[in-house]
Amino acid sequence: MNIKAYIKKVGSRAKEASAKIATATSDQKNIFLVKLAEILINHTDDIIEINKKDVGNAIKKNADDAFIDRLTFNFASIKLMADGLIKVSKLNDLIGQISNKKRMPSGIEVAQMRVPLGVIGMIYESRPNVTIDAAALAIKSGNSIILRGGSESIHTNNYLALLINESLIFANLPEAGVQIIENTDRAAVTEMITLTKFIDVIIPRGGKSLIHKITSEAKIPVIKHLDGNCHIYIDEYADIDQAITITDNAKTQRLGTCNTLESLVVNSKNAASFLPVLKKIFDAKFIEIRGCDRTKECIPGITSATDEDFYEEYLGPIISCKIVDSIEEAIHHINKYSSAHTESIITKNNDSATKFIREIDSSSVMINTSTRFADGFEYGLGAEIGISTDKFHARGPVGLEGLTSLKYIVFGSGQIRT
Repeated sequence: MNIKAYIKKVGSRAKEASAKIATATSDQKNIFLVKLAEILINHTDDIIEINKKDVGNAIKKNADDAFIDRLTFNFASIKLMADGLIKVSKLNDLIGQISNKKRMPSGIEVAQMRVPLGVIGMIYESRPNVTIDAAALAIKSGNSIILRGGSESIHTNNYLALLINESLIFANLPEAGVQIIENTDRAAVTEMITLTKFIDVIIPRGGKSLIHKITSEAKIPVIKHLDGNCHIYIDEYADIDQAITITDNAKTQRLGTCNTLESLVVNSKNAASFLPVLKKIFDAKFIEIRGCDRTKECIPGITSATDEDFYEEYLGPIISCKIVDSIEEAIHHINKYSSAHTESIITKNNDSATKFIREIDSSSVMINTSTRFADGFEYGLGAEIGISTDKFHARGPVGLEGLTSLKYIVFGSGQIRT
């Protein structure tokens, strides 16, 4: 296969389709979403059976548990995808909305209109659920999308493409509105990220090497998601029981996600009452704590944390821990080592909470809750196409609004400029 010609053809079809999707009615878009949800449920057994091929291949290649977890479909995860599609169908259609209208001294009225980005190129690894979430959000926001999943999920993605295609036809939308790259050659990625004529934005989701390649080589704007080194700070004014429950949930509810707790920061006034209790819980769940010297004094026998540990996104049963003497020291530590994804403070003190949310420089900052809430479903976005750790054009979980832009609209009644 001539990869360059193939990607160019896909891009050309996506560009043509984007013009039709941009003017599609809300009913058409919602019909697509509801139909796709129905088809997913009706084909659950087939999806799981085909997904087993990808999972089996990953196991043969000795993929780790977190990788297998992200790759695997089951009845619950497929039902969750279908529910997400219904939620997206019920969201307000942003396209064409006019806002911020104001009359100027000249008599003209200036406003802004919400419009699609155009053609989205999505490059991702291991998570086949991204195929459904991305297709749903792209169509609902009036965009076409080109999806290039990893080779590890190729069988699942190709089957999902057939179901998406069937749903597009049912809604009288162009089939090229959602296209999946069937070739696993890495050259396809290189061609996509330089296809400036047809693709308007690239969204990568995957490991550091993938993100680095795309951000360094892309000639198209990138909405990127770096690693999720998420922190919780146990303030001196924390409720210890609440802190234990939240920390346990944030780390152990699911190990292999980008919003899983990876780094713990504890105020020294609470370390002796908090850390030994937490260690018993973590020992029972086979979670290893790697700590600073003061942490090791508080809970002897643990491994020393290196500087690299404080930067690490483990995606597994390990967590780093740092004891500090003040909230200022905690904020400095977090801002230094964080990947700017999600951080949370556990405190009963309003001043501490306010200082934390103002000074922590991350895309999501939380008070008295688990970092595991940092995703599009929990934020009311219906789904997400990714979590952006950038500051432009979107930040945090990227839903419908993050896949749109604004253009200025000017209303006149014969005015001329003098």
